[in-house]
Amino acid sequence: GGFLTTPLLTFYGTPPAVAVAPSATQITGASVSGALAYWRRGQVDLKLGGVLVAGGVVGAGIGQVIFRQLQKIGQIDVSINIIYVVFLGVIGGLMLREALGALLAERKITAGGERPPARLRRHVPWIAALPGKTRFYKSGLYISPLAPLLLGGVVGVLTAIMGVGGGFIMVPAMIYLLGMSASAVVGTSLFQIIFVTAATTLLHATSSKSVDIVLALLLLTGGVAGAQFGVRAAQKLKPEKLRLALALIVLAVAAGLLFGLTVKPAALFTLYGLQ
Repeated sequence: GGFLTTPLLTFYGTPPAVAVAPSATQITGASVSGALAYWRRGQVDLKLGGVLVAGGVVGAGIGQVIFRQLQKIGQIDVSINIIYVVFLGVIGGLMLREALGALLAERKITAGGERPPARLRRHVPWIAALPGKTRFYKSGLYISPLAPLLLGGVVGVLTAIMGVGGGFIMVPAMIYLLGMSASAVVGTSLFQIIFVTAATTLLHATSSKSVDIVLALLLLTGGVAGAQFGVRAAQKLKPEKLRLALALIVLAVAAGLLFGLTVKPAALFTLYGLQ
Protein backbone atom coordinates (compact mmCIF):
# COMPACT_ATOMS: atom_id res chain seq x y z
CA GLY A 1 0.00 0.00 0.00
CA GLY A 2 3.01 2.33 -0.02
CA PHE A 3 2.19 3.48 -3.54
CA LEU A 4 -1.23 4.65 -2.26
CA THR A 5 -0.13 6.33 0.98
CA THR A 6 1.50 9.41 -0.54
CA PRO A 7 -1.31 10.26 -3.02
CA LEU A 8 -3.98 9.66 -0.37
CA LEU A 9 -2.15 11.99 2.01
CA THR A 10 -2.16 14.66 -0.69
CA PHE A 11 -5.94 14.29 -0.96
CA TYR A 12 -6.11 15.19 2.74
CA GLY A 13 -4.18 18.39 2.03
CA THR A 14 -0.66 17.23 2.89
CA PRO A 15 1.89 18.69 0.44
CA PRO A 16 3.37 15.87 -1.68
CA ALA A 17 6.93 16.80 -0.68
CA VAL A 18 5.95 16.44 3.00
CA ALA A 19 3.95 13.23 2.46
CA VAL A 20 6.89 11.30 0.95
CA ALA A 21 9.07 10.87 4.06
CA PRO A 22 6.33 9.79 6.55
CA SER A 23 5.11 7.32 3.94
CA ALA A 24 8.58 5.77 3.73
CA THR A 25 8.77 5.67 7.54
CA GLN A 26 5.45 3.83 7.77
CA ILE A 27 6.60 1.31 5.18
CA THR A 28 9.76 0.63 7.20
CA GLY A 29 7.76 -0.33 10.28
CA ALA A 30 5.30 -2.48 8.36
CA SER A 31 8.09 -4.26 6.47
CA VAL A 32 9.95 -5.22 9.65
CA SER A 33 7.09 -7.35 10.96
CA GLY A 34 6.51 -8.91 7.56
CA ALA A 35 10.19 -9.71 6.98
CA LEU A 36 10.48 -11.33 10.41
CA ALA A 37 7.57 -13.63 9.62
CA TYR A 38 9.19 -14.76 6.37
CA TRP A 39 12.58 -15.03 8.10
CA ARG A 40 11.14 -17.57 10.55
CA ARG A 41 9.92 -19.63 7.60
CA GLY A 42 13.35 -19.53 5.95
CA GLN A 43 12.04 -17.56 2.98
CA VAL A 44 14.52 -14.66 2.96
CA ASP A 45 17.59 -14.81 0.69
CA LEU A 46 20.12 -12.74 2.65
CA LYS A 47 22.76 -12.89 -0.08
CA LEU A 48 20.47 -11.57 -2.78
CA GLY A 49 18.84 -9.19 -0.30
CA GLY A 50 22.24 -7.72 0.56
CA VAL A 51 22.92 -6.94 -3.11
CA LEU A 52 19.48 -5.36 -3.47
CA VAL A 53 20.06 -3.27 -0.34
CA ALA A 54 23.44 -2.04 -1.63
CA GLY A 55 21.89 -0.89 -4.90
CA GLY A 56 18.84 0.51 -3.12
CA VAL A 57 20.80 2.68 -0.69
CA VAL A 58 22.88 4.15 -3.52
CA GLY A 59 19.71 4.72 -5.53
CA ALA A 60 18.05 6.41 -2.55
CA GLY A 61 20.98 8.82 -2.38
CA ILE A 62 20.60 9.64 -6.08
CA GLY A 63 16.84 10.02 -5.69
CA GLN A 64 17.32 12.38 -2.76
CA VAL A 65 19.57 14.60 -4.91
CA ILE A 66 16.88 14.70 -7.62
CA PHE A 67 14.22 15.41 -4.96
CA ARG A 68 16.31 18.26 -3.55
CA GLN A 69 16.85 19.87 -6.95
CA LEU A 70 13.14 19.72 -7.81
CA GLN A 71 12.41 21.20 -4.40
CA LYS A 72 14.80 24.09 -5.01
CA ILE A 73 13.13 25.08 -8.29
CA GLY A 74 9.65 24.82 -6.76
CA GLN A 75 8.43 21.92 -8.91
CA ILE A 76 8.58 19.01 -6.47
CA ASP A 77 4.83 18.81 -5.80
CA VAL A 78 3.74 18.71 -9.44
CA SER A 79 6.61 16.34 -10.30
CA ILE A 80 5.57 13.84 -7.63
CA ASN A 81 1.95 13.99 -8.77
CA ILE A 82 2.88 13.45 -12.43
CA ILE A 83 5.09 10.46 -11.57
CA TYR A 84 2.29 8.96 -9.50
CA VAL A 85 -0.29 9.44 -12.26
CA VAL A 86 1.95 7.57 -14.71
CA PHE A 87 2.89 4.75 -12.32
CA LEU A 88 -0.56 4.25 -10.84
CA GLY A 89 -2.18 4.36 -14.27
CA VAL A 90 0.17 1.70 -15.65
CA ILE A 91 0.08 -0.49 -12.54
CA GLY A 92 -3.69 -0.20 -12.16
CA GLY A 93 -4.22 -1.09 -15.81
CA LEU A 94 -1.95 -4.15 -15.60
CA MET A 95 -3.59 -5.29 -12.36
CA LEU A 96 -7.05 -4.87 -13.86
CA ARG A 97 -6.11 -6.90 -16.93
CA GLU A 98 -4.56 -9.64 -14.79
CA ALA A 99 -7.54 -9.78 -12.41
CA LEU A 100 -10.11 -9.93 -15.21
CA GLY A 101 -8.03 -12.55 -17.02
CA ALA A 102 -7.85 -14.69 -13.87
CA LEU A 103 -11.60 -14.42 -13.30
CA LEU A 104 -12.34 -15.39 -16.91
CA ALA A 105 -9.90 -18.31 -16.71
CA GLU A 106 -11.58 -19.50 -13.50
CA ARG A 107 -14.98 -19.46 -15.19
CA LYS A 108 -13.64 -21.50 -18.11
CA ILE A 109 -12.18 -24.08 -15.71
CA THR A 110 -15.49 -24.24 -13.83
CA ALA A 111 -17.28 -24.77 -17.15
CA GLY A 112 -15.06 -27.75 -17.94
CA GLY A 113 -12.20 -26.09 -19.78
CA GLU A 114 -8.51 -26.87 -19.32
CA ARG A 115 -6.26 -24.93 -16.97
CA PRO A 116 -3.67 -22.85 -18.91
CA PRO A 117 -0.05 -24.09 -18.62
CA ALA A 118 2.11 -22.52 -15.91
CA ARG A 119 4.67 -19.94 -16.99
CA LEU A 120 8.24 -21.23 -17.07
CA ARG A 121 10.85 -19.33 -15.03
CA ARG A 122 13.64 -17.90 -17.15
CA HIS A 123 15.90 -14.87 -17.30
CA VAL A 124 15.61 -11.95 -19.67
CA PRO A 125 18.38 -12.40 -22.32
CA TRP A 126 20.40 -9.31 -21.37
CA ILE A 127 20.38 -10.36 -17.71
CA ALA A 128 21.61 -13.84 -18.62
CA ALA A 129 24.45 -12.23 -20.62
CA LEU A 130 25.83 -10.13 -17.73
CA PRO A 131 29.31 -11.18 -16.51
CA GLY A 132 30.44 -12.37 -13.08
CA LYS A 133 27.66 -14.87 -12.40
CA THR A 134 27.21 -16.27 -8.91
CA ARG A 135 24.73 -18.59 -7.25
CA PHE A 136 21.91 -17.40 -5.02
CA TYR A 137 20.90 -20.79 -3.69
CA LYS A 138 17.78 -19.86 -1.74
CA SER A 139 16.38 -17.95 -4.72
CA GLY A 140 17.34 -20.66 -7.20
CA LEU A 141 19.35 -18.19 -9.31
CA TYR A 142 22.67 -18.28 -11.14
CA ILE A 143 23.05 -14.71 -12.39
CA SER A 144 25.39 -11.73 -12.24
CA PRO A 145 25.04 -9.58 -9.08
CA LEU A 146 24.86 -6.58 -11.43
CA ALA A 147 21.23 -7.40 -12.26
CA PRO A 148 19.83 -7.20 -8.69
CA LEU A 149 22.21 -4.30 -7.99
CA LEU A 150 20.68 -2.27 -10.83
CA LEU A 151 17.17 -3.32 -9.85
CA GLY A 152 17.79 -2.20 -6.28
CA GLY A 153 19.15 1.12 -7.53
CA VAL A 154 16.03 1.86 -9.59
CA VAL A 155 13.78 1.04 -6.65
CA GLY A 156 15.93 3.22 -4.36
CA VAL A 157 15.51 6.23 -6.64
CA LEU A 158 11.73 5.76 -6.72
CA THR A 159 11.61 5.33 -2.94
CA ALA A 160 13.40 8.62 -2.32
CA ILE A 161 11.25 10.58 -4.77
CA MET A 162 7.86 8.94 -4.27
CA GLY A 163 7.98 7.55 -0.72
CA VAL A 164 7.12 4.03 -1.88
CA GLY A 165 8.65 0.78 -0.73
CA GLY A 166 9.05 -0.36 -4.30
CA GLY A 167 7.49 -3.78 -3.75
CA PHE A 168 5.01 -3.21 -6.58
CA ILE A 169 8.00 -3.02 -8.93
CA MET A 170 10.44 -5.25 -7.08
CA VAL A 171 8.27 -8.36 -6.78
CA PRO A 172 7.25 -8.62 -10.48
CA ALA A 173 10.83 -7.79 -11.54
CA MET A 174 12.29 -10.49 -9.28
CA ILE A 175 9.93 -13.07 -10.79
CA TYR A 176 9.78 -12.07 -14.46
CA LEU A 177 13.20 -10.43 -14.98
CA LEU A 178 15.46 -12.34 -12.61
CA GLY A 179 13.50 -15.61 -12.79
CA MET A 180 13.53 -15.93 -9.00
CA SER A 181 11.83 -18.74 -7.10
CA ALA A 182 8.44 -17.52 -5.88
CA SER A 183 8.95 -18.92 -2.37
CA ALA A 184 11.65 -16.36 -1.50
CA VAL A 185 10.39 -13.35 -3.45
CA VAL A 186 8.19 -11.59 -0.89
CA GLY A 187 10.45 -12.13 2.12
CA THR A 188 13.57 -10.95 0.27
CA SER A 189 11.70 -7.93 -1.10
CA LEU A 190 10.55 -6.95 2.41
CA PHE A 191 14.11 -7.37 3.72
CA GLN A 192 15.37 -4.92 1.09
CA ILE A 193 12.53 -2.47 1.71
CA ILE A 194 13.41 -2.15 5.42
CA PHE A 195 16.86 -0.76 4.78
CA VAL A 196 16.07 1.35 1.72
CA THR A 197 13.06 3.09 3.28
CA ALA A 198 15.02 3.64 6.51
CA ALA A 199 17.85 5.20 4.50
CA THR A 200 15.31 7.34 2.62
CA THR A 201 13.80 8.58 5.88
CA LEU A 202 17.25 9.47 7.22
CA LEU A 203 18.19 11.30 4.02
CA HIS A 204 14.97 13.32 4.03
CA ALA A 205 15.39 14.13 7.73
CA THR A 206 18.93 15.43 7.29
CA SER A 207 18.61 17.04 3.86
CA SER A 208 15.11 18.19 2.92
CA LYS A 209 13.88 18.37 6.56
CA SER A 210 10.51 16.96 5.46
CA VAL A 211 9.92 14.22 8.07
CA ASP A 212 6.74 14.85 10.09
CA ILE A 213 7.22 12.61 13.15
CA VAL A 214 3.61 12.89 14.36
CA LEU A 215 2.24 11.99 10.94
CA ALA A 216 4.66 9.07 10.65
CA LEU A 217 3.60 7.68 14.05
CA LEU A 218 -0.07 7.97 13.14
CA LEU A 219 0.57 6.12 9.87
CA LEU A 220 2.48 3.39 11.71
CA THR A 221 -0.34 2.94 14.22
CA GLY A 222 -3.00 2.82 11.52
CA GLY A 223 -0.91 0.47 9.40
CA VAL A 224 -0.52 -2.07 12.20
CA ALA A 225 -4.25 -2.03 12.97
CA GLY A 226 -5.26 -2.09 9.31
CA ALA A 227 -3.00 -5.05 8.59
CA GLN A 228 -5.08 -7.21 10.93
CA PHE A 229 -8.27 -6.39 9.04
CA GLY A 230 -6.44 -6.98 5.76
CA VAL A 231 -5.36 -10.47 6.81
CA ARG A 232 -8.94 -11.40 7.73
CA ALA A 233 -10.30 -10.00 4.48
CA ALA A 234 -7.68 -11.89 2.47
CA GLN A 235 -8.76 -15.15 4.11
CA LYS A 236 -12.42 -14.65 3.18
CA LEU A 237 -12.15 -13.20 -0.34
CA LYS A 238 -10.74 -14.78 -3.48
CA PRO A 239 -7.34 -13.41 -4.62
CA GLU A 240 -8.76 -12.50 -8.04
CA LYS A 241 -11.49 -10.36 -6.48
CA LEU A 242 -8.99 -8.69 -4.15
CA ARG A 243 -6.75 -7.81 -7.11
CA LEU A 244 -9.75 -6.47 -9.01
CA ALA A 245 -10.77 -4.27 -6.07
CA LEU A 246 -7.21 -3.00 -5.60
CA ALA A 247 -6.89 -2.28 -9.33
CA LEU A 248 -10.05 -0.16 -9.26
CA ILE A 249 -8.80 1.72 -6.18
CA VAL A 250 -5.43 2.39 -7.83
CA LEU A 251 -7.08 3.66 -11.02
CA ALA A 252 -9.45 5.86 -9.00
CA VAL A 253 -6.50 7.45 -7.15
CA ALA A 254 -4.67 7.99 -10.45
CA ALA A 255 -7.78 9.66 -11.89
CA GLY A 256 -8.03 11.92 -8.84
CA LEU A 257 -4.40 12.99 -9.16
CA LEU A 258 -4.82 13.57 -12.89
CA PHE A 259 -7.85 15.77 -12.25
CA GLY A 260 -5.84 17.73 -9.69
CA LEU A 261 -3.15 18.37 -12.29
CA THR A 262 -5.72 19.87 -14.67
CA VAL A 263 -6.93 22.41 -12.10
CA LYS A 264 -5.18 25.77 -12.17
CA PRO A 265 -2.79 25.87 -9.17
CA ALA A 266 -2.82 28.67 -6.62
CA ALA A 267 0.86 29.30 -7.47
CA LEU A 268 3.17 28.24 -10.28
CA PHE A 269 5.92 27.36 -7.81
CA THR A 270 5.86 25.65 -4.42
CA LEU A 271 8.73 26.79 -2.22
CA TYR A 272 9.51 25.26 1.15
CA GLY A 273 11.94 26.51 3.72
CA LEU A 274 15.33 25.30 2.46
CA GLN A 275 18.45 25.30 4.58
